[in-house]
Amino acid sequence: MIDGSGLITGSALWALALYLPLSLPLARFEAALSEGPLPPQLQTVCLVLSSLLLALAVGVITHLGIGWALGPGWSSSMAVIALVSSVFLSLASRADPD
Repeated sequence: MIDGSGLITGSALWALALYLPLSLPLARFEAALSEGPLPPQLQTVCLVLSSLLLALAVGVITHLGIGWALGPGWSSSMAVIALVSSVFLSLASRADPD
């Protein structure tokens, strides 16, 4: 039987690591939603669901691709490294006065 816990954990880590690079398309989607006819509550629900689905889909695809190329253990380890570096880069960019 296939254990799916590694896939779920690795995919969630990749989704978190890649969330910041995915925020630019989500910002454009948020701007398009604000110009649309939906009420604000529905806009918020739509934005939250779409951002979660996008992050999880990209996380699963990335985890499966790297897991296929390098092995599942390496894929999860690389996800942790990518997550930590993503957090450090976002903190460094906020501290930059430019």
